[in-house]
Amino acid sequence: MSDDFAGLNAIITGAGSGIGLAVATKLRHQGATIFGFDLYEGGMAEVATWIECDVGDTASVASAVARVRDEVTVIDILANNAGVGAVGSVLDSTDDEWERIFRINVAGISRVTTAVYDLLKASSSAAIVNTCSIAATVGLPKRAVYSASKGAVMSLTLAMAADFVKEGIRVNCVNPGTADTPWVARLLAAAADPVAERKALEARQPMGRLVSADEVANAILYLANPAQRSTTGTVLAVDGGMDGLRLPH
Repeated sequence: MSDDFAGLNAIITGAGSGIGLAVATKLRHQGATIFGFDLYEGGMAEVATWIECDVGDTASVASAVARVRDEVTVIDILANNAGVGAVGSVLDSTDDEWERIFRINVAGISRVTTAVYDLLKASSSAAIVNTCSIAATVGLPKRAVYSASKGAVMSLTLAMAADFVKEGIRVNCVNPGTADTPWVARLLAAAADPVAERKALEARQPMGRLVSADEVANAILYLANPAQRSTTGTVLAVDGGMDGLRLPH
């Protein structure tokens, strides 16, 4: 087992399930101390200190970070993973949906990063990894508001990397394809034919299957690793080839 993260402190948002829980588990097994921000503890009891937090609310974030400050004076890794989805075209969208998705998916990254900034600056190997999406680079049907938010996350990642490079804080993001997570499971459960819908999601990725949460977590750990000191402003696709490959039918 690697000890690349031994002695490091990490905050992971959305750590209760899916990709966030996979990241928390892997980092913990490699020696890191984990603070998991989420509305619910989920599966993190054995791997992280759960701190109830709504990344869409400034007061909630401030309270969560205050609890972290009671325990540590340095944060080495911030994984901005919390996010929510939306289904439909622009014709289906509402003002409330636009506001909610951007408040959580985009402004949530800014909110948490700002609150943790001085703790990151205290680290000798600070890294921020944002969870973006294939939706930022590929047009997906019925994902208009969600796609717009993830396009903003990708641009925000690059802007943050430029702003923080002189501070010694690296900023990167991962772009998962359709991942086998609880959110996708709920999406499938709501479909008229869940089996057919899953097959369609699998088929649109050249590898012919959904991306696993562990695979995305491995990419996040790569970007967060202190050994990657020259990796910043990078968008790392973990999408089964969906963005870059054009295979003959």
